[in-house]
Amino acid sequence: MVSIKDVAKKCGVSPATVSKALNDRNDVSRGTKEKVRAVATELGYFANPSARALKTNRTYNIGLLYTGAEPGLTHEYFSIILENFKAAIEAKGYDITFVNRGVKGQGGTYLEHCLYRQFDGVAVITADYNDPEVIKLCNSKIPVVTIDYVFEKCPSVVADNTTGMRILTEYAIARGHREIIFIHGSDTEVTRSRIMGFTMAMREHGIPVDNHNLIESAYHDADQCYEITKELLKREKRPTLIIFPDDYSYLGGYRAIHAAKLSIPNDISAIGYDNIAMSSVFGLTTFDQDAASIGRLAVEKLLDNIENPDGYKEHSVVMGKMVERNTVKDIT
Repeated sequence: MVSIKDVAKKCGVSPATVSKALNDRNDVSRGTKEKVRAVATELGYFANPSARALKTNRTYNIGLLYTGAEPGLTHEYFSIILENFKAAIEAKGYDITFVNRGVKGQGGTYLEHCLYRQFDGVAVITADYNDPEVIKLCNSKIPVVTIDYVFEKCPSVVADNTTGMRILTEYAIARGHREIIFIHGSDTEVTRSRIMGFTMAMREHGIPVDNHNLIESAYHDADQCYEITKELLKREKRPTLIIFPDDYSYLGGYRAIHAAKLSIPNDISAIGYDNIAMSSVFGLTTFDQDAASIGRLAVEKLLDNIENPDGYKEHSVVMGKMVERNTVKDIT
């Protein structure tokens, strides 16, 4: 079996230097790191995880929690966050394990499972943040980072949903739309932030906001948005523009509008949210939340929390951008 001493001998360096190079330490030059990694690969050397854990008092295992939030990882926004989080954390030498409720065969809580697995830290990708178990985990001594929700005791990375929705609403108003409907998702921190952005923009232009133009649906639910849009089209004063909860839900609105023999944007305009892959196929104007940056930044915040558990818990905001396509008609 190849040992670290074998790698060190062939590289002409000390075993300590090999260890530092393989762990991407800053006090080893890039050239040395590349040479050590190449030799380690050539010889088939792999660090002993048990020995590393004993030496560093870490397992190099990160827990991932996603549960309780609609629609979970079936939503492209969350899957992109997870993909980029996974790539960034693995590049730092960590493995990931999904968090379950307790220990197999014994039940229990998320926290108990995390303690049982001895995670170095936990990333809450998507969850019901009102769940007492999630709150207990986030308030524990385990380093945690949260996505799109702020807990005082742990760092977070959030998309700027208020500004994002405000930008979209301002864009619609600037093109002459006043009969604007916002179909929003169920009551979450994200939804409340988006409603705030929508309301601010509308009221600044003297457009009242009430249950006439704020309608609750669900995220990632095209069927429900189909039914809601079908009813909206029956109104005596039909909306000129509909903002959907997300791009996927827009598919339901698209079906309802075309079923009514109307066209987008000539008869009615539409805006989505998230800029998932299919939105470009439909030419949908939407908002890109930069999910990739959220995933990568979450790794930075979690590792900093692991290294400095008593340090400042920073709450980072990631600003996305509007993606203008061709589903909004200028009616000024």
